[in-house]
Amino acid sequence: MAEGNTLLLILLISFIFIIILTTKFKVNPFYVLLLAAAGLGLSAGLPATDVIKTITRGFGNTLGSIGIIIICGTTIGVIVERSGAAFKLADFFLRIAGKKRVPMATSIFGYTVSIPIFCDSGYVILSPLTKALAEHAKISMTVMAVVLASALYATHCLVPPHPGPTAAVAAFSEIIQTATQGQLMGRMVILGLICAIPGVVVGYYWGTRFAKKYFVEAKPEVTYETLKSEYEHLPSLFMSFLPILLPVILIGLRALSLLPETLSFIGLPEVALMLGVGFALLGIPKWRADVLSDWLGDGIKAAGVILAITAAGGSFGAIIRATNIGQFLGQELSGWEMGLFLPFLMAAAIKTAQGSSTVAIITTAPLVAELLPSMGLSQGWGPTFALLAMGAGSIMVSHANDSFFWVVSKFSNLDTNIALKVFTTATFLTGVATMGFIYLLSLFFLSTI
Repeated sequence: MAEGNTLLLILLISFIFIIILTTKFKVNPFYVLLLAAAGLGLSAGLPATDVIKTITRGFGNTLGSIGIIIICGTTIGVIVERSGAAFKLADFFLRIAGKKRVPMATSIFGYTVSIPIFCDSGYVILSPLTKALAEHAKISMTVMAVVLASALYATHCLVPPHPGPTAAVAAFSEIIQTATQGQLMGRMVILGLICAIPGVVVGYYWGTRFAKKYFVEAKPEVTYETLKSEYEHLPSLFMSFLPILLPVILIGLRALSLLPETLSFIGLPEVALMLGVGFALLGIPKWRADVLSDWLGDGIKAAGVILAITAAGGSFGAIIRATNIGQFLGQELSGWEMGLFLPFLMAAAIKTAQGSSTVAIITTAPLVAELLPSMGLSQGWGPTFALLAMGAGSIMVSHANDSFFWVVSKFSNLDTNIALKVFTTATFLTGVATMGFIYLLSLFFLSTI
């Protein structure tokens, strides 16, 4: 079997292969990751039968670890959007902030609803509302685009049940023995939500201070008043918040060992998110025949592609572990003393090169997991901060090879040149700010907890 620098060269070629096929040839990452896994294993000298078994085992283990979590998360997002709960929350934050602070309300609203709603679909869903609000308050769409997209992106890259952080937790839990997957997931939910705040704040200030220099008319299809009138029956404010916040609270309480032992099972991510689905359904004021059939079915459909890609990433990670590349790389990098900045830079490099934050995290995670001992991050809260550092790296930099870049520009009426100036720069700044906050927070957690 290949060893040393030869292994490292094979891994580098695998990364280049993933980048070229997903960017230049637009091949779906599911097939690219499986091909990369097979190529890496065979090139490293693993027997063909072992390669197939390892790929299958990695795929199945990842799917088993995160399948229910991601399906329930997407289903909550579908119900929150279609029931009008998302609009109810937006209207609540808008009334509190007032017409003069529409960008602030949009930023807070985006941060809140993005917990279960993935960034691409979230932006599409919310674009009629943001356009209507921009017209209502006479604000440029560049401002609304940056503040909303920054809020959606920060949680997407840092907080489970979003696919990247969720898959990374699964990859870590297969290697480290100091925390269960449930504990890691809970810690990521708590600290991920906290660490996303600096990125949201930076995105807000960048949007309201810099992006406003480029005025772009909203041109909404419907006015805010018309949009509001379309929802005849909205969930109550409490029931709009509940399916979003209840899973977060339960998972967090279990991670902090604050639930009674007899009730600790409800803090398991799978159980907490299933309860979230149940309460999202209970919050619907007026049921229709399509609620249980179409809405729940669409939640599963929305999760399908995400599950396939993340499970393929699990196969790639399993091959990396089988080749012992991580052990060699850990020995080589042990003297660099980069700490948390190593996973940050690795994820940022892959993200910038190939575009997808999810692919960047799931590609980086198995390798970083192998490096945790050499980085001194294998104990206590160390793995959690390594996960957060990768999440911060996957925020930057969103540009023309990222599908979210085109979603933001297309649904905000932004020319590509303007989108690069206002949104791409925002992702760079939010990524740096988020990583800076994570590093400062780690100085306290890793030394005292």
